[in-house]
Amino acid sequence: MEIKYRRVLLKLSGEALVGEGHLGISPQIIDRIAEEIYLVSRLGVQVCIVVGGGNIFRGLQKSAELGMDRAAADYVGMLATVINCLVLQGVLEKRGIATRVQTALTMNSIAESYIRRRATRHLEKGRIVIFGAGTGNPFFTTDTAASLRATEMDCDLLLMAKNGVDGVYDDDPSLNPQAKKFDTLTYDDIITKNLKVMDTSAIALCRDNSIPIAVFDFARPGAIRDLVYGMEIGTLVKKD
Repeated sequence: MEIKYRRVLLKLSGEALVGEGHLGISPQIIDRIAEEIYLVSRLGVQVCIVVGGGNIFRGLQKSAELGMDRAAADYVGMLATVINCLVLQGVLEKRGIATRVQTALTMNSIAESYIRRRATRHLEKGRIVIFGAGTGNPFFTTDTAASLRATEMDCDLLLMAKNGVDGVYDDDPSLNPQAKKFDTLTYDDIITKNLKVMDTSAIALCRDNSIPIAVFDFARPGAIRDLVYGMEIGTLVKKD
């Protein structure tokens, strides 16, 4: 089979790393994710990653619970994403995959600062690039960061990995057994139907730059590999 998507960005939520717990990182889950990325990278596909930090700290939630200033809480959330990035880097490098972490906030002791041309060069050399600290600005989610980096890196596909949900539904499938799954949607469908896939600003950025979005269950073995081959799994969001 011919590979359809040669450069992709994988968006992982922090909550997806938790497993059955409430906080932290599940060794089994992050090991499975690393194995999926390893298999795809061996095919010659260039992979970059954006990781959330909700398994450690959620800025919006904690600002309300703790009475923190929202901007300050968001910066703490950005630091949480970097923790996840460094853990994922370590697990990938254990498999012999060259990996670089770039952060939107300067952290020279542990990661490179985000530089678009340097990140592109890493991808061209076959390295995995993990982007941390979101966009580097408060009030923006890691969904927006994923769309932004996918655009800057000229990615062919944005992979939205979900935990236990195999696509986009018209209702919550865990609460409504009759919920309908969509095989394909347009960007405007997501916005007008108010489907909770990702932030409206993130959807709009992908729409304006014609980057298709694949929403899939990363627990499905071989899902990322099948998607880069163009197989129809999950839900594909595109222009037409």
